[in-house]
Formats: sequence, C-alpha cells, structure tokens
Amino acid sequence: MRAYYYDNVPGDQRLPHDYSPSRPVSDETLHSINVKYWQIPVEGYEQKINAIAKERNYKNRDTINVSKAAMGEIYEDKIKTFFEEHMHEDEEIRYILDGSGFFDVRETPTDAWIRLAVEPGDLLVVPAGIYHRFTLDEKNYIKALRLFQDEPKWVPHNRNEATDANPYRLEYLKTIGVGA
Repeated sequence: MRAYYYDNVPGDQRLPHDYSPSRPVSDETLHSINVKYWQIPVEGYEQKINAIAKERNYKNRDTINVSKAAMGEIYEDKIKTFFEEHMHEDEEIRYILDGSGFFDVRETPTDAWIRLAVEPGDLLVVPAGIYHRFTLDEKNYIKALRLFQDEPKWVPHNRNEATDANPYRLEYLKTIGVGA
C-alpha cells in the first residue's frame, strides 16, 4: 500500500491525485490516526488472514467485486456513493484479492485527505468514526475480502453536523487524542 497526501485538484476521482513531487505519508502518521495495514501475499493468504481475524475478533466475511461487469446498471451510482465522505460505526476491513483502488482518509486535526493506493495483498483497517471515501482507479475493478466483527453490514453516515456528534466519531477522536 502506498500512502500520500491527495492533491485536491478537480478531475476524475479515479486518477492518482498525487502531488508533484509526491508528498508521502509516514507509517507514524497512519498510526496516529489509527489506520492499520498489512501486506500479505495473495497466494496462500488464508492462514494469515484467519490468524488476524481471530486476533482482532472478526467473525464474518464475504467477497465484493466492484466492477461494471459485476454490478451492472448500479455501478456508476455505487461508485458515486462510495466516494461521498462518510464514516461507519464499525471498522472497515478490506483485503485486496485482485484489482486496485484508493481509500481516502481524513487526517485529524488537519482535515487533509490521505490517499491509500491499495492493490492485491493489502489488508487495510479503517477505524470506526474516521471520515473516509473509496474509489476505483482507472482499471475500474477491485475484488476484496470484507471482514466484519459482527454481522456483515455497510452503513455509511455521510459527513454533516449529526455525524460530527455521533458517539462513534467522538470515541474515534478521543482515541487519537483530539477533543475529549
């Protein structure tokens, strides 16, 4: 996974949106906002994923294929929905099996976007309460294993005054030492 600051230049969300020169984001910065990741080779991944799932209490999983071929007529609407800034009340855990894309997470307290370029073998944990969004890259395809602590669900809470006061958002801010 490659992490860098998003350039905020208008245009296709599927482009890299990297500054020139690039402004990489350190592991320490990701750690400070509670974003976790591992690189696990896809070949023979099951044992390592199972160990992490057991350690982190992930009880359920499924596979998602985000592509026009797999999603048909709802594809463009889904891509737009995924790219709206939102948070979840659960961790978002994704292991990339094939394809590639971008997760953008808000750095707090700067409110800058950090772009996480994911590809096969990347396991990413986006914490509950962090503002983020997702998009495919120009290949328009990603296949990911989704892991869940409880029943599989994906409920986005778009950023607004209500989500700023959401208990999961407030708990997230507290865990990274912002607000109290």
